[in-house]
Formats: sequence, structure tokens, C-alpha cells
Amino acid sequence: MIKKVIFRIGRIRILQHILFWILSFLILVRFFNTSNQVEKIDVIYTLIFHVSLLTGVYINLLVLIPYLLRKKKYLLYSLLLVVTIAGTSGFNLITFDKWIDYVLPGYYFISFYDFADILKFVVIYISLTTLLKLSKGWFMLVEANQQLMKIEQEKTKTELLALRSQINPHFLFNSLNSIYSLAMKGSKKTPKIILLLSDLMRYMLYETNEELVPLKKEIQYLENYIELQKLRTEENANITFQMNGKADDQEIAPLIFLPFVENGFKHGIKGETSGGYVNINFHISEGTASMEITNNKGTVDEVEKNELKGIGLANARRRLELSYPGKHELDIMDTDDVFKVKLKIELS
Repeated sequence: MIKKVIFRIGRIRILQHILFWILSFLILVRFFNTSNQVEKIDVIYTLIFHVSLLTGVYINLLVLIPYLLRKKKYLLYSLLLVVTIAGTSGFNLITFDKWIDYVLPGYYFISFYDFADILKFVVIYISLTTLLKLSKGWFMLVEANQQLMKIEQEKTKTELLALRSQINPHFLFNSLNSIYSLAMKGSKKTPKIILLLSDLMRYMLYETNEELVPLKKEIQYLENYIELQKLRTEENANITFQMNGKADDQEIAPLIFLPFVENGFKHGIKGETSGGYVNINFHISEGTASMEITNNKGTVDEVEKNELKGIGLANARRRLELSYPGKHELDIMDTDDVFKVKLKIELS
């Protein structure tokens, strides 16, 4: 497949070169013609004139540009380009003054132009073909960069989807474990918790497949999540949620706050059965959404610690880097007794 593509590109390039020189011939044969009708001698003269032009042009295109100009050897390229232009002009002059009589005797060709005039032809052709070569290379570079950007975007999108998919089972398993514990105790909270969990999972499965979701829905999701946590925790646990500002038409990456909120409950409430607390403050301004979470640090087992390090905060950090590069501020304070997260995101 690759060989076929290279072969096709090669054929296209050859065709472009052929068309260029055909056009050049048609222009010059009329330019050199002194009468209203193109004669055989005009055709022969124009063909021979192109021999020197072809030599100079392709020395530049096939040798000087790829081996000197593209390797940034500008001084050497400039010097050899001047030599090439002068040599091509001299080659043209000698061809018509001396060599042509040996190749085509009887035509008595002479050069219509002196060295300075021929030099102008050569400079024009080499300059024109150089510009075409460089512009073509530039367009190919732009196209390659665009393809690379598309690949990077697809890669980023795939990575985000993979990171987001890790959240769903992580959250689901934790919630099911809590429901199981309440059910075993015969708690009356179990039906309401199941209903809340159903709403949360519906949002996660069906409304978070886009890159951005309405901020209103994301806040509603967090409120439902906090309500679920309140129902499954002890009554002496201190859980507060304060909302400042109003969500209008802003959008945000889905589930971007969840890992931090979940971490607060895991270590503030689950890790400490008595006296545990989670305080969440959410603030919305015209261009930003900010969240501050403070929780005590209870005791968790090694499985929870490893789980946190492997999926929770590391996942959240990576998603922030991909979704809001240079547009978020994350500050984490971790002491022996308190864990505090401040997150600020610039909204689109």
C-alpha cells in the first residue's frame, strides 16, 4: 500500500514537471519567434535553449536545495547557486556559439542574446522553480502538521475516554459496597440510595459522552452524589456543601470534579467513623469555576491507599492536563490530619 502511494506521488510530480516545461516551451517559442508564424527553426532553437535551462534548474532542485539549503548551509548554498547561474548562462552561450554547429550543421545558429541577457533568463527560471519547490514543501509541511495535529487530538480524545471510563467502575464499586453494607443492616435508607445511584449512573453513562457538558448538570450531579454520601454515612459525620454564584450557559468537562469529591469522602468519612468531616465550597464566576474541599484524614487500609494513588488523583491530574492545559490551577495541601484541595478552572 505504501509503495503504491509513493509511486502515485512520484508520477504526479513527474507530470507536474512535464507540464511546467511544456508551458515554458510554448511561451518561449512565441517569444523567440520574429514572425507571425512559428517555423521549424524556432522550435529547434527553443528546444536547444531549454537544454541549458534544464541543467541549471535541476542542479539547483536536485543537489543544492536538498543537500545545502535544507541543511541550513546558507552561505555555501548561495555561493554555489551563483556559480550554477553563471555556469548555466555560459553553457547556453557556448552551445549556440560553438557546439551547435557540430550537432546541427547547416542551420548556422547564433546566440540572439549576450551573456547578461541569458543571465536574466537563468535567474528567472531558477528563482521561479526554487519558489515553487519551497512553497510546495511548505504546503506539504503544513499538511503534515495538520495530520499530526489530528492524530494528537485523536490520541488525546482516546486517552480522555480511557481515563473517564476508569471513573465509572471505580465509583460504582464503592457505591455498591456501601449499599451492600446498608442492606445487610436492614437500613431504611437503602431504597433511596439505590434510586439516587440509578440517577447518577444514568448521567454518567448517557450524558457525559461529549467533551463538554452544561455546568448546571455537572453541579446537579455533584449535589446528588453528596446527598447519596450523606445517606450512607453516620449521622454524626459533618458534611457541608456551599454554592456561590450561578451556572448559566457555561460548559465544563464532565466528571472533572468527581475524583476530588470522592477522595474527600473516602478519607474524611469512610476513613473515620466518628468525627469525620467533608466541607465543600463551590464558586462560579463569569469565566471560572472553583472548588475547595477540606476533609479530615482518617485511617484507610493499604488497598484504599493504592487505589487512590493509582486511579483517583493521578487520573484527575491527567484529565486536567488534557482538558484544560494552562487553564487550571490545582493546589493540594496534605498534612497529618487534614487534606485540602483547591481547584480553579477557566471555563470556555
